[in-house]
Amino acid sequence: MIASSSLKTPIKRPGALVGILALWLAVFLPGCSLTPGMDMKRGGDLSDATVPVMKDGKLVKEKVNIVPITADLIIERENARLQDANKLTLPSAEPEPYRVGPHDRLQITVWEHPELNDPGGEKILPELAGKAVQDDGTLFFPYVGTIHVAGKTVPEIRDLLSQGLSKYFKKVKLDVRVLSFQAHKVNVVGEVKYPGVQSMVDTPLNIAEAISRAGGVTAEADLSHVTLARGDKLYPINLQALYEQGNNGQNLQLMDGDVVHVPDRYNSKVFVTGEVGRQQALQIHKGKLTLAQAISEANGVDFNTSNAEEIYVIRAGQAKPEIFQLNGESPDAMILAEQFSLQPHDIVFVGTAGVTQWSRVLNQLMPSSFSQVMTRGAFYGF
Repeated sequence: MIASSSLKTPIKRPGALVGILALWLAVFLPGCSLTPGMDMKRGGDLSDATVPVMKDGKLVKEKVNIVPITADLIIERENARLQDANKLTLPSAEPEPYRVGPHDRLQITVWEHPELNDPGGEKILPELAGKAVQDDGTLFFPYVGTIHVAGKTVPEIRDLLSQGLSKYFKKVKLDVRVLSFQAHKVNVVGEVKYPGVQSMVDTPLNIAEAISRAGGVTAEADLSHVTLARGDKLYPINLQALYEQGNNGQNLQLMDGDVVHVPDRYNSKVFVTGEVGRQQALQIHKGKLTLAQAISEANGVDFNTSNAEEIYVIRAGQAKPEIFQLNGESPDAMILAEQFSLQPHDIVFVGTAGVTQWSRVLNQLMPSSFSQVMTRGAFYGF
């Protein structure tokens, strides 16, 4: 009877073992289902999570639309970009004559009347020679008296002096030139070799020339996102387009008080994650990086573990977050990926295949305990 009883006991164990294993999976799988890797919502047109979205000047919580990447989307976005570029109002790029201002020094030469001319000639340094324009923009000259010259061009000042002297002298001939330019200055800051203040001269100064005077840009400069601050306005300048495409509309003439900022490339990055060969942050080179280039730089999609239908671009702008989805099952989808341009701070995410997620869940179970369960199951015919 003892032998018979001992033989009957193992027969009940497989059922108990199945129950234990089922309980184990029921307990562990729900908690581990998201642990092996991130996953996007499948088959829906809205994101799972609500995010802050700017609406009517206020931040509200909304779910984000998931927009398929198609030829129509690319055409629509490119046309909108070109339209916005045409709407962008930049200051006039036409050069303007130099206008004299406070602290400029002028050399005034009256022919046949040396007594009116400054002594010393070329032996005196330019910053000490000539007549300085006062803080209030005025200048004193014999016989003419105090005149206001700030804001006037050199020819206008010459005419003004000629009219004043003509009351005392016949056939007045005089010449006016700026010896020292001190009135108008611009600042060039950021990723240039010699940042600082630059004085404007009678030759019109544009952005490219100002950067050249500053020694050129450094290796870390982002020429696609240069900014010009003028008064209370900020203008985006794409110098990359100027250098590569000859777009002179971006090469604006500078004015007194302008600040040109050349940013670094640190913020011009795209982040590639998910089922790719190597997850990493990619630098946007010369203002352009496509989805296909980003995936290629990340050593491609891992087709053993990925779900090619789920290639996402997450654009988490605070005002209007966006999520785009590319179905990469077909190789010709890479044509769309090559035409889809990425923006700084975009996140490229390649989803995980369902079988891969299941495998990772099982691998996350305690190996020794799981092996014991399966071994005992095999022993008892489970």
